[in-house]
This record gives sequence, structure tokens and C-alpha cells, in this order.
Amino acid sequence: MKLFIYDHCPFCVKARMIFGMKNVPIELVVMLNDDEETPKKLIGQKIAPILMREDGSCMAESLDIVKYIDNKDGEPLLTGKTNPAISDWLRHINGYVNKLLLPRIATASFAEFATPEARTYFKEKKEANAGSFDELRQHADGFIKNVNDDLRKLDKLIVKPNAVNGEPSLDDINLFPVLRSLSLISGIDYPTRVAEYRDNLAKQTQVNLLSSIAS
Repeated sequence: MKLFIYDHCPFCVKARMIFGMKNVPIELVVMLNDDEETPKKLIGQKIAPILMREDGSCMAESLDIVKYIDNKDGEPLLTGKTNPAISDWLRHINGYVNKLLLPRIATASFAEFATPEARTYFKEKKEANAGSFDELRQHADGFIKNVNDDLRKLDKLIVKPNAVNGEPSLDDINLFPVLRSLSLISGIDYPTRVAEYRDNLAKQTQVNLLSSIAS
């Protein structure tokens, strides 16, 4: 099986996680960000992630891929209950965090930006929706303060370092990608339980953090 992804993409991280958690072999294919032809050929639109199954058929939508792989062997792993407080926390932080992340993603050394054209494509597409990256960078300190405040709230919700609610659940699939994205940002203060959870999930899912290219 092949999984077509962008390395910076949190939706792609969701799909990647289940392969690591269940030790299912997967070939990762990082698409250039301006490559519209490949995803359109596979699934009919420019979207990621895309899973190509053994028979050559393809499926998109990160949570559909997670469900498919988790149930493929008849022994699902993500059987824990979800916590509405985690959903509320994610909804809140997702309301502003891209304003902090997008300008950093645009300059980071991700494989999907291996050509100047691919990087320019990303910047122009995202600025059209989020606004000028230069202007967003001017507000970075305020966004980081908000993140630090929100991480302290999250710290109180984490039950175990290997599963936010105590048993593996979809909340883990939705939460870890946000924390992984935040590892791209310098200056964030991680409370103890958040840091332990983030680091544990990175090992468990075999998805690297972005601390080495943080800015």
C-alpha cells in the first residue's frame, strides 16, 4: 500500500498514525505541493492524504483511511470513548492556530516544497484565505501566548501518556496532529503531561515531530 501525503499536513498525519500504531507497512509518497496531476489522477481532485490499496484502488479522507486500516484485521485498536472536552479544545485552538503555523510552514524544509514553484504555490494559495504571512508574523507573540494558555488547559484533560482518555480513541487521532504541528514553532511552553503525551504518541505512531526544523 502507498499513502500519498504532504509532510506538513495534519490530515495526512491522522492517516499515518494508524499505520504506526498497528505496525502496518506503508510506503509514504510525498507529493509536491503544486502537483495537481497526481491526486486528480488517483482520486479526481487535489486532496491529501490518498491511500492506494493493494489492488490499486484509492481512497481519500483521513478518518475513512484510519477506520479502514484499523478494522482491516478484525481487531480494531481505537475502541476507547471520546471526550467532548477534547473536541471543544480542538475546535477552539483550530480557530486561530493556522495564523501562527502557516507562515512557518511556508518557509520550512518540507519535501513537498522541494521546488521553488511548489513553495510559491502553497504561499499564494494559503495567503488568499488566511491573509498576508508578513502581517500574521507580526502577531506571532500573541498567538504563542494563546497556545501556551490553551496547552495548560489541555494538560488537565490528559489521562495517560499513551492515550489522552486512557484508552486509544479517535481523540488521539485528532489531537496528536495538532501537537505535532505545534512542534514547528519555537517558544511554546509545554506542560509536563502534554509533552509526555506528544512524545509518546510520536514514538507509538512512528510519526516524527518537527522540532528539528522549528523556527
